[in-house]
Amino acid sequence: MTERLRADTAVGPLLWRLSTLLLGAGMLVLGLGLLFSVLGLRAGMEQFSSITLGLVTSAYFVGFVAGTFACPVVIRKVGHIRAFAAMASLASTMPILHAFWIDPWFWGLLRLVTGMCMVGLFIAIESWLNTLAPNALRGRLFAVYMAINFVAMALGQWLVLVGGGLGFVPFALVSVMFSFALLPITMTEVDEPEPVEAPRFSLRNLYEASPMGMAAALASGLLTGAFYGMSAVFGKSVGFSDAGVASFMATAILGGAALQWPVGHFSDSHDRRVVLLWVCVLGAFVSAVGYLLAENAVDALLPLALLFGGLIFSIYGLCVAHVNDVIDSSRLVEFTGGLLLIHGVGAAVGPILAGAVMDVAGPSSLMLFYAAVLAALALYSFQRLKAAPPVPTAQKADFVAMGAGSQAVLQMDPRGPAEDGGAGSAEQEPVPPL
Repeated sequence: MTERLRADTAVGPLLWRLSTLLLGAGMLVLGLGLLFSVLGLRAGMEQFSSITLGLVTSAYFVGFVAGTFACPVVIRKVGHIRAFAAMASLASTMPILHAFWIDPWFWGLLRLVTGMCMVGLFIAIESWLNTLAPNALRGRLFAVYMAINFVAMALGQWLVLVGGGLGFVPFALVSVMFSFALLPITMTEVDEPEPVEAPRFSLRNLYEASPMGMAAALASGLLTGAFYGMSAVFGKSVGFSDAGVASFMATAILGGAALQWPVGHFSDSHDRRVVLLWVCVLGAFVSAVGYLLAENAVDALLPLALLFGGLIFSIYGLCVAHVNDVIDSSRLVEFTGGLLLIHGVGAAVGPILAGAVMDVAGPSSLMLFYAAVLAALALYSFQRLKAAPPVPTAQKADFVAMGAGSQAVLQMDPRGPAEDGGAGSAEQEPVPPL
């Protein structure tokens, strides 16, 4: 069946099979988006300090990184469907346990387990999508999958309003979403994909190929980890209602979905380092303005969030595109897997650093944390511009909007080598480290 689907580019039967997988992925991300918001808001109600919440949030991303290596072993031993069912069942119990006992140490343990389960679930889904996607449809499938992730994450923010409070109901709703994700996956008629291998990559080789790419991946992780972990506390502290917090976060996420494409495609015809430099400069400026607005005009933060999200969520896609420009496409998965690891490390550290800043300088200083990270990346980008010439336009690959999924999703990147050894596997001329 798998071979037939690979050869068949007819939309009907293929999309029907993909729809079950995409529906399951959407439900997972929907619940995950809600969980980030409700934990931040509930932690504020319980008077958690900002750095305590940062540590709790960090545990999720630590689990996500650890699961990148551990979950493929589990999937290889028991198969995709059994592993998915087990991890989804375990993940669906975690939100309920948050409501039973509100303790930061306990919550940190639950977030660690949740992170490990979630990366395993993403690996399973994305491996199936890779198995089903013919080369001719790989780019469109990748784009649809990324769009579903962004939209579901944004919609998840508004689900915090269901139930009229921050008691048991929103935690139960997350559990329901995770449980519902089981249905379309475990009932699928699609054959299981090949066993998943744990990622293998060399961070030293990545640094030698593109120090700029590594720096951008780390900064992107710092920013997005702090955003998902601390924005709810920030919004509530500066005067937003629960609906306002949900709108602020959802607007930023949708801004990231909407602005990645124009920013990225502009970088296709310009030096990506210059584009990244200006994204960081503008992002630092917007963040500084956000700090002033948080002190004086909170309502103006909502339209600003659209631009802010569009800028910070563009950084990871730009860094992956830049690294893809300077390496042979046959090594795309290896190098972008390294970027994903660096991004995950940054996401684990970001909430802790942001929480420490907020404890010292007040909740609105979260915007100053964003500005500092963006300014530091801008300075480093400027330094790298002088260290090496730009990549020739003829050697640049097209920009593809990116999100931080699992190692498996990288195989869907249409810039990678085609299985039939087509144009995607053409070698590039050597490029100096950028």
